[in-house]
Amino acid sequence: MSDRLLVIDDEIDFALFVRRVAETSGYEVKTTADPNEFRKIFREWHPTHIIVDLVMPEADGVEILRFLAGDLCVAKIFIMSGFDSRVVDAARRLGTERGLDIVAALQKPLRARELANVLESNHSEEDLVTETSLREALQHGDILPFYQPKVDLRSWDPVGFEALVRWRHARRGTIPPERFVPMAEACGRIDELSESVTVQAVSQVGAWRDQGIDTTVAINLSSLNLHEEALADRLDALCRHAGVPEDHITFEVTESAAMAEPLRALDILTRLRIKGFKLAIDDFGTGYSSLVQLHRLPFSELKIDRSFVQECDRSREAKIIVKTMIELAHNLEMSVVAEGVETEEVLHTLAALNCDAVQGYAVAHPMSPDLVPAWLAEWRSGHPHA
Repeated sequence: MSDRLLVIDDEIDFALFVRRVAETSGYEVKTTADPNEFRKIFREWHPTHIIVDLVMPEADGVEILRFLAGDLCVAKIFIMSGFDSRVVDAARRLGTERGLDIVAALQKPLRARELANVLESNHSEEDLVTETSLREALQHGDILPFYQPKVDLRSWDPVGFEALVRWRHARRGTIPPERFVPMAEACGRIDELSESVTVQAVSQVGAWRDQGIDTTVAINLSSLNLHEEALADRLDALCRHAGVPEDHITFEVTESAAMAEPLRALDILTRLRIKGFKLAIDDFGTGYSSLVQLHRLPFSELKIDRSFVQECDRSREAKIIVKTMIELAHNLEMSVVAEGVETEEVLHTLAALNCDAVQGYAVAHPMSPDLVPAWLAEWRSGHPHA
């Protein structure tokens, strides 16, 4: 089955240009300039790829992205516009924050070869991520957490790990979460996925404790996980069964997840803290109500989004934002973790800004649990004060 590309663009000549290039690249293509027709085609044709123009008279691209997010779209999405690049980038961040798979933001005009390269590099992997294959992967234990270390910037001591879910596929190797978590949410299997990862991660903390490794693990929760009133009780029972103290487990929740159903989120997250679990606000700074969430919800940790972290050593604006976030968190008696740290320069900048801990490739890549003891020994031998 070939990939299906749906294009919404009010420039007829450009839409025809995209059609010609895409069909040459092996896509089936449908184009429209009408938002209502777009919605109808999307729901009936189920495109694998979508091109959205930002500036249109009937409905702008942001409205289209809002619709796609509301329909739990799992297609690969390309944003195209001749508009200011900052606006295009803002639309890309908006789509990503709403859970859409935004794979490229392209400036008009563009050449046929440039468009072809983007389309050809984003072909779907046939039969790779489907509801059936996801269900079977969960049943067979093919979806499991890898662990990325977090390191204290003052002592250089490893202070914990984040459990990052991966799919070990028999034919395709390791599949990253952005390729299958949206599918899990769309087909109603996100609870099953989160339950599997949480059980494995908590059990792993218990196994490490038996080996003399006393560490913590952070686990991500989806907005769709925050519906079960008994969630805190169930997670508490899980920790007790595994012999893991609740304060060794941190649950990470994005701002958008906390905003999905604010009252229910307040109920569930407060009970998690009462049980002794820690709570981190993830991707801080990318949502709409950051300060509101810090005020309303009982977070113990703030995680600075990588989009700010990765530029803080060379962008004055990013550095100011990161510094402000760190000071805000400390004033609220919260710890701060910067994620996506990939260079020594960023590492030292964050240390100078009094950030508490970091994670990212500059420290270590995510690793399977069997590699953790050796990594800890190697890290500590290279950092004798850790």
